[in-house]
Amino acid sequence: MIVETVRGLELARVAHGRREVTEKDIVGDLKPVVRRAEQSDLERMQLLHARHEEVLARCAEKVREHSLPMNLVKAEYSFDGSRLTFYFTAEKRVDFRQLVRDLARTFRSRIELRQIGPRDEAKLLGGIGPCGRLLCCATFLPDYARVSIKMAKDQDLPLNPAKISGVCGRLLCCLSYEHEQYVEMRAALPRRGAWVQTPDGPGEVIGQNVLKQQVIVQLTTGMHETYEFDAVQAATEQVVELARQRNAEGVTPVARQRREPKERGERTFCTTISRCTKALRGLRSLKTKRSQQSDRHRRSARVARLHASATSPSVYTSRD
Repeated sequence: MIVETVRGLELARVAHGRREVTEKDIVGDLKPVVRRAEQSDLERMQLLHARHEEVLARCAEKVREHSLPMNLVKAEYSFDGSRLTFYFTAEKRVDFRQLVRDLARTFRSRIELRQIGPRDEAKLLGGIGPCGRLLCCATFLPDYARVSIKMAKDQDLPLNPAKISGVCGRLLCCLSYEHEQYVEMRAALPRRGAWVQTPDGPGEVIGQNVLKQQVIVQLTTGMHETYEFDAVQAATEQVVELARQRNAEGVTPVARQRREPKERGERTFCTTISRCTKALRGLRSLKTKRSQQSDRHRRSARVARLHASATSPSVYTSRD
């Protein structure tokens, strides 16, 4: 099919048959379908594709002549052959204005140079990922997924760049596919460092198996055992129910303290500490008040002396 795009007319292939599409599934503006592609259109595109390697080699020569720090990735002709686009990678911004003029004189067409990143390079060139399948970005992904190192940590993956990076050198896009499911399943499990009750006694959680819903527990005996999360929950509920029954029967120390009143004159350690604290606060406040009163007395005495000296008459003596 010949379709209209933002870059002009392009040759496209039908991916799905005629069907109803909801408005929320529509991304961007819809462009019209111009007509069916004819055999002459296909032959023209084959001729243009056959020239890609040639024009890419000639462009590389021009890049070396201008001594520009850029690596060419791919050359692409438009459907009508009026525009030639070169994709390249570079560490910094490149001033290629003079190169564009030189290429326009060489190929007699409109020239576009586009700087792309590592992910775009992998999408244009294609390839096979670590999983053995074709790259997701080159096959079905419409846009790059937002991936972070936290996703790898949540999925208990090794934080080795060689293990979690794709052919582009960036984090694998597939890390985001199952991240939400991992977060939901992990939320139900007890965290590492938490103490849980197991069928073999209490212990500390030192590991998790999210997919199998299992926890690795270090028992008080020092042994490491793996338990199903359901078994840990059942053991915890049994312990809680037994504690409630003993509390109701008065077996626990808390229930005994609630049932037996304290003897007269008995004081707990907390009560003694609180009373001592109150007494210290009282002494401090009393000391502060006394110091304030003494300061006021000194100031009033000083003012009285100054007033007396100002009101008394001056006496002069003279000798004959």
